[in-house]
Amino acid sequence: MAQHEEQTAVSAKEHKPGRGKQIVGGLLIALVAFTVGNAYGEGRISFGNHANTNLPSQLDYSSVNHVYDVLRNEYDGKLDQGKLLDGMKEGLAEAAGDPYTEYFTADKYKKFDEQLNGAGFSGIGAELGQDKDKNLIVVSPIAGTPAASAGVKPQDIIAEIDGKTTTGMSVDEAVTKIRGKKGTEVKLTLIRNKSESIPLTITRDDIKVPSVETKMLDDNETGYMRITTFGDDTGNTAAEQATQLKAAGAKKIVLDLRGNPGGVVDSSIKVASLWLPKGKLVMQEKRGDTVVKTYTSDGTGTFEGMPTVVLINQGSASASEIVSGALKDNGAAKLIGEKSYGKGVVQGIEPLGDGSQLKVTVARWYRPNGGNIDKKGIEPDQKVTVSDQDSAAGKDTQLDAARDSLK
Repeated sequence: MAQHEEQTAVSAKEHKPGRGKQIVGGLLIALVAFTVGNAYGEGRISFGNHANTNLPSQLDYSSVNHVYDVLRNEYDGKLDQGKLLDGMKEGLAEAAGDPYTEYFTADKYKKFDEQLNGAGFSGIGAELGQDKDKNLIVVSPIAGTPAASAGVKPQDIIAEIDGKTTTGMSVDEAVTKIRGKKGTEVKLTLIRNKSESIPLTITRDDIKVPSVETKMLDDNETGYMRITTFGDDTGNTAAEQATQLKAAGAKKIVLDLRGNPGGVVDSSIKVASLWLPKGKLVMQEKRGDTVVKTYTSDGTGTFEGMPTVVLINQGSASASEIVSGALKDNGAAKLIGEKSYGKGVVQGIEPLGDGSQLKVTVARWYRPNGGNIDKKGIEPDQKVTVSDQDSAAGKDTQLDAARDSLK
């Protein structure tokens, strides 16, 4: 089984037998796109212990076969064998009761992989997830997309899509309904702060967001790096652009992880390593109380010793939280903004031989300080919010606070 970050990213050659990577994230982007934070790839990963030894090695399928026989012999309609098999596998995954454990058909997995790595598509640009009450929520709108322009906010509950209630709707189904051809419209009913009902009509557009963007701020001393997702190439791209920022005269850094829902673990380790000397603890994976993997910095250290602020908000999840926690706990950065999303679990991807894949939670990850942030998030050192009035006026109070902190 391969793995992704919140899935966490791992080196392919570290997994035997097989090849793979980990992801931490496991959220879906309604740009609409898929996001990770889970393990990802091909091959098998074994941690050497099994959490569910109370289960039999083989299930008794007699009752399932009974249902199949009744459908085959009595159902007044056309049945598709492939859809029946997909339905059984999807049902098994859903029965785990874990929002990050999910069965993908070959087509759905292809879209998942493409969105993780920034492939273009048409949608509105909002990452979707579920809250503890199984409500469909916006994890974060992506900056510069139709969702952000329409005023969609993190933690908004999506109550209806084109007039249809989302009660009982999976994230994957919602993504499918929200995505669509450029220029077409989708109607959403949002619930904000659990009380305010907000109807929105949003025009879909082509969505392609580069995973890393950098620039020098106007003081000509502060380098700004924004990472929107942790794809396969994000670590290397961030390292290249970090070198360019340093060459341009950057003496202090703002790392913007707001609205970043996670991705490949390896990339999060590479990004954290830009600030840390070789061998510093970035995170650990555990199954139960057993440590199964320890991740340390690789010694890149391009920004080592530079005063740094990391911007986070409710849309910062998974891989973003790995980086934020590692830099905070190692004394390499100050966190400014709002409490992060809180996804501290790791998923692996298991190829099923026919192009379909099973994404399954295989471990939990822990910060250098020993804490797991799942469903808790990471508190910033300095809490700063951006009000609706600030957004309407184009004022970024969180970035302003970061610049003031670095003066």
